[in-house]
Amino acid sequence: MASEGFRVQRGAVGRLKTGIAGMMVGLCVACPGQSGPADNGIPAKEMKGFSAISEANLHKNLSYIASDKLAGRLSLRPGDDAAIEWVADQFEKAGLTPAAVAPDGKASYLQAVPLVEYKPDRAALRVTLTRGGAATVFQAPQVVGAYKDDIDLTAPLVFAGYGITAPELGYDDYKSIDAKGKIVLIFDHEPQEDDPKSIFNGTGNTRYATTRVKLLNAQAHGAVAVLIVAEPNRKHLTNAERSAKIYVGGTVRTTPLPVQALRDDELHIPGLTVVDAVAAKLLETAGAVPSKLQADIDKDLTPQSRALTDTSVAIHMKNESRMTGTSWNVAGLLEGSDPELMAETILISAHHDHDGESPKAGTEPDLYGRQPMDIWHGADDNGSGTVGVVELAQAFAANKAKPRRSILFVVFASEERGLLGSYWMAAHPLRRLPTTVAMINFDMIGRNETASPQTDGLITIPADTTNRLNLIGALYSPDYDNVVKEENKNIGLVLDDRFDHESALNVFFRSDQFPFVLKDIPAFWWFTGFHPDYHHTTDTADKINYVKMAKILRLAYLTAWHFGDADVDPVFVANPGNTQSSGRQ
Repeated sequence: MASEGFRVQRGAVGRLKTGIAGMMVGLCVACPGQSGPADNGIPAKEMKGFSAISEANLHKNLSYIASDKLAGRLSLRPGDDAAIEWVADQFEKAGLTPAAVAPDGKASYLQAVPLVEYKPDRAALRVTLTRGGAATVFQAPQVVGAYKDDIDLTAPLVFAGYGITAPELGYDDYKSIDAKGKIVLIFDHEPQEDDPKSIFNGTGNTRYATTRVKLLNAQAHGAVAVLIVAEPNRKHLTNAERSAKIYVGGTVRTTPLPVQALRDDELHIPGLTVVDAVAAKLLETAGAVPSKLQADIDKDLTPQSRALTDTSVAIHMKNESRMTGTSWNVAGLLEGSDPELMAETILISAHHDHDGESPKAGTEPDLYGRQPMDIWHGADDNGSGTVGVVELAQAFAANKAKPRRSILFVVFASEERGLLGSYWMAAHPLRRLPTTVAMINFDMIGRNETASPQTDGLITIPADTTNRLNLIGALYSPDYDNVVKEENKNIGLVLDDRFDHESALNVFFRSDQFPFVLKDIPAFWWFTGFHPDYHHTTDTADKINYVKMAKILRLAYLTAWHFGDADVDPVFVANPGNTQSSGRQ
């Protein structure tokens, strides 16, 4: 792939021109019937758009987005570019205003997301411990990680507990140590995560538990790299163990998924994961074994951070290849009707990319270079969210009346490669973040939650999920949660908050609402749950529960109207365990 691969020329409004009409051939037209919407308590001005939400539309559009023609929509590949163009076309047809600006200064539906795609040389990765004049070298699988640039650095090692600085909780792992110019070793997750009374959100994750936040915190304290180890006293799988279970029983990729990163990211230090035995060796001069260090922190939230005598670490990382490219966030604006409140924003979002394709095992290219491919269709993840955002844009456009506040419809780039499009927009917002009232993020809203290897033994799945919607993020905004519950009286879904009270699956961090939660915006992930087809080639459009999906979109429609017209904004709670609220930054 050439540098700046798959960048395509844009027209007057910034839409990609890749000949999507030809790719639309073969759309499914035999679509299921649709159930009639309820109308109790729905204002007349909202009813036309509410009634326009159509299961038939969802089926037709998702059959295209998840079709073989789009080849799994891998970021920086033609299939994903086709999805980008389709969304932009739909936004234009709905009459949305282009919300971004193209490089030529013209209005555009596309916000460029500059990316780096690279292939780590895993055999070259080395972490070398030097102590007492002796060197110990660790390589994969004892240490794993990737970074967009080659790395060669040597620095003293310090231990920084969980790597958390939480001033509103009076907790700081860096308070007693100097991390400047050093490599930092930290535990994953956060203190007391098995204690329902913990100020760290009881048994749920807070923003502090995610790796990116910990890396940014280490960087802010002057660290040059971070080594992360799973908590030694954990009662859950490590992230690597959990991730490996996702792919049990599925099609084996013959080509690995590419690694991507933002070209210009606020985070610019590497992070690597080490196994327990490596961490124990690194901490031999700490005065306590890793399990004791964790226990002492968890007992009363007293940090155990310390310098490690006569301990330095060298990190060597190399990439086999590296290229730059551009993907696109697609954004269209429905302007509010109130001259003053129209400057405020409700975000409705999803992501358009998935995991692409890979040559079928045991096959070879023919004389024309053609080869059978396995396709990761991504119908639920996240074709369902993509067509859901489009359906809502069209529903709002169908109304003569508009909400007082504006609605920004966004379909993000490169979520599967690390929430890259949403992190980019959170850092480069198209509308001012302090006036962003709430965010409705769809990621997997099309299936019934069922047991899978990833979730077995980690979370309880109700017996009947045919009418169930998981809402993630409610602890950060009870006001938002109450609005959804009130509007749900017109819909009748079963609302579930299980994922706000678990820490083993890391769900809170795993979709595009999270970068906006980091900006103190009330943002929920609307999610129908995991299933055995998650991240498998079998995630196809024929398995979608279109009746439930339409109900979810009707609930989101009513919720967005409420946020758009309400006199009071939902409050963001800065730390649920501490019950302190905060205005948006």
